[in-house]
Formats: sequence, structure tokens, C-alpha cells
Amino acid sequence: MSNLIKELKSKFVTKHYSMSVSLADKELIKYFVQLTEPQKQSLLQMIKTFMNPGGELQNGISIEQYNHELDEVMNRISEGDFTTLEDLKKEMKTW
Repeated sequence: MSNLIKELKSKFVTKHYSMSVSLADKELIKYFVQLTEPQKQSLLQMIKTFMNPGGELQNGISIEQYNHELDEVMNRISEGDFTTLEDLKKEMKTW
């Protein structure tokens, strides 16, 4: 049994199973145990992000910084500073 499953069982199942468990809870567990370890890690990280809205993103930047970077990219695009798919295909042929 993976460490992740053990952690889930000790933190979720053991503590919350004695309370009423919804069908959604049961279904989540059913599918979770079928995932590969990398998939479980990815899903766990996503759940932690949901539990900390507005906090640090996975790559270590805040929502504000992320939005600032998006604004910068959108400005570059509106100024025509981007690579088209056709140009990218041409460039890839030179690699």
C-alpha cells in the first residue's frame, strides 16, 4: 500500500468514515485507489490547492503574480508579439 493511500486512510477514512459518508465520498475513494502514483500525487496537489484558495500556486507564485503575468502576455499578443502555429512548424523543422 502506498504511503499516499496510508495517509488518506489515516487522515480521511479513519477520522471521517464513522460520520455519515456521502455517495460522493465513496465514489472518490473508489476511483482514487485505481490511479497510478503520479496521478494520485497530481490529484492530491489539486485538492490542496482547492483547500487553500488564493494561496500559493503549485509553481510558487501568488494568484496576483499569476494574473500579472497573464496580463503581460495578453499585452504582447495584442501588440502582435507572438508566434503563429505555421511559423512554429517551420521553426521546428530546423531543430
